[in-house]
Amino acid sequence: MSELRERLTEIQFAVTQKDATEPAFNNEYWDNKEEGIYVEVVSGEPLFSSTDKFDSGSGWPSFTQPLESKNIVEKEDKSLGMVRVEVRSSKADSHLGHLFPDGPQPAGQRYCINSAALRFIPKDKLEKEGYGEFLNLFDQE
Repeated sequence: MSELRERLTEIQFAVTQKDATEPAFNNEYWDNKEEGIYVEVVSGEPLFSSTDKFDSGSGWPSFTQPLESKNIVEKEDKSLGMVRVEVRSSKADSHLGHLFPDGPQPAGQRYCINSAALRFIPKDKLEKEGYGEFLNLFDQE
C-alpha cells in the first residue's frame, strides 16, 4: 500500500483505494475526444476504448461497454442510501466508478468512470506501450 501511495497522486489513491469520487467536470478525461484506450492506473489492465465513449453530460468519462469484460467486476453498492452497481478492476480491485442503466441504446448502459482510476493511451502509442492488439479498433490510414 505504501508503494501505491508513492506512485499514485492523492486523488488517484483516494479514488482507487478508498472508493472516493472525483469532482464532475473537473477531471482529466471527462471531455477527452482523442482516439485510444483507457487502462487501469494501478495494474494497467485495458478497460475502455474511445470508440465506446460518449458524452453523458455527467462530467465524468462515460462508456457504453468495457473493452474486455473480464477486466471489470460489478458489485452491489448500498452506500449513500441507495443501491447502485459499483465497477472495480479485476486484477487490482481498484474502485473505478459505477454502472447505470441510462446509457444509449442498444445496451442502455453507462459506465460512469473516474478519470483518476484511468490512464489514457493514445492510438499512436498503443504499440509502443504494449497494447498493439487494440489497434484494430481504430481506422488505420
